[in-house]
Amino acid sequence: MVPFNLPPPNFKVRESEKGPEIWDLIRKQWVLLQPEEWVRQNFINWMLNVQRFPQNLISVEKEISPKSAKRYDILVFNQHHQASMIVECKSTDVKLDEKVLMQILSYHLELPVRYLVVTNGNECHVADIKKANQSWLASFPTVEDF
Repeated sequence: MVPFNLPPPNFKVRESEKGPEIWDLIRKQWVLLQPEEWVRQNFINWMLNVQRFPQNLISVEKEISPKSAKRYDILVFNQHHQASMIVECKSTDVKLDEKVLMQILSYHLELPVRYLVVTNGNECHVADIKKANQSWLASFPTVEDF
């Protein structure tokens, strides 16, 4: 497990007829504030403000491929704009178990990346596919690792 402390949130939140919404800096739009979205936005905030990933290298909630109905939560590109990391976010009450691992592995089959990340806001696990003999990393990769 990778140790990480989420910074205090500084989000824009508003009420709408559908319920509370949060401003997504990456998608540049208001999105419904569901439990998983709270984790996703906090993780993005952590990547931008603590890990210092450039905002233009992060993509959120898009189809993995035109042939697939699967959507990734967060995709991070390297400096050469190649997909390098998939992040699967779950709400804080979801256990990061084999089912979650199988989900992100199915994404990896269609979108091969170097790093696979699963988080529920309480825990964060990172795998480096290039290090096949090592299960989970002890620290989060930096932009320079890409």
